[in-house]
Amino acid sequence: MRRYVPLLLCVAIVPPPARALAQSDSTPTYLKDRGTGLPTSMFGTYVRRGELLVYPFFEYYRDNNLEYKPAELGYGLDQDFRGRYRASEGLLFISYGLTDWLAVELEAAVISATLQKAANDTSGVPARIHESGVGDVEGQLRARWMKEADGRPELFSYFEAVAPNQRDKVLIGTPDWELKFGSGLIRGFGWGTVTLRVAAEYALEDAKVELGEYAVEYLKRLSPAWRVYLGLEGAQDEVELITEAQWHFARGAYLKLNNGLGITSKATDWAPEVGIMFSVRVR
Repeated sequence: MRRYVPLLLCVAIVPPPARALAQSDSTPTYLKDRGTGLPTSMFGTYVRRGELLVYPFFEYYRDNNLEYKPAELGYGLDQDFRGRYRASEGLLFISYGLTDWLAVELEAAVISATLQKAANDTSGVPARIHESGVGDVEGQLRARWMKEADGRPELFSYFEAVAPNQRDKVLIGTPDWELKFGSGLIRGFGWGTVTLRVAAEYALEDAKVELGEYAVEYLKRLSPAWRVYLGLEGAQDEVELITEAQWHFARGAYLKLNNGLGITSKATDWAPEVGIMFSVRVR
C-alpha cells in the first residue's frame, strides 16, 4: 500500500506549437505512440538516454472492504476481516536514462492513512487506526535487452528494491526489504501499442518468492498533445482496471490524469492519481 499528504503545483499552461510534440515523420509506425525511450514504472511513460524525468504527484485511496488480519496489526487473532480504508499520498518520482538500454529510478512518498475495523471484529484492534509519515522509498534499475523492429517486440526487464521504513507502524510501514524482478514485451501497431509484463516478488520478512505484478497495457497517441492509456494490472488475486489521459501542454511537461478501479474484491475500490511530468535533457 502506498499513500500521502496533498502536493499543490501551479504551472503556467501555454500550449506549444503542435509540431513541437509530434513524432518525426521518419519514426517507424511501431514507435509512433511511445517514441524511442525505455519503459519506466509509470504507466505510459518512457525515458530516453540523457533525459531526466521528475514527476511530483498525488494519489488517493478509497477502499470499503480492505482485507486485514488482527494478527498482522499486532492483536493476535489470525482471521480475515474487511475494514474501511482511506489514504492520501504525495509522491516524487525521478528517472534518468543512463544509456539507450539502461535507466534508473527513485521514488519516495509521504502518506496519511486510516483504517476503521470491521463491525464483526471482536479482537483488540482499535476502532480506528490512523498513521502518517514517510511512506515507501524504493529504487529501480530498468534494462532493455532487445529493441523492437519489424517482426519482433521489444524485450525489457526491471529490478526493484523497497527499503525498510517505519517498522513500528502497521499501516504505512515496511518491516524489511522487499525485492522484485520482472520482464515484459512491447509491440507497437498502427492501432496502438501493447505491453505484457510479469514480475516475481521476494519479501525478506516472509522469506519466500511469490507472483508479483502482472499486467496487460495499451497506449495510443491520439494527437501531438494527447495520449491515452488502458491497463489491467494485478498482484495475485487483486486486479484493477487503470485508465490514464496525458496532456502534453508544453515542451518538456505534461499532465497525467490516472484512475484505478478495483475489479476483484480484494483490490482497492478506487485510486485516482494526478500529477505533472517534467522532462529535462541533461545531455
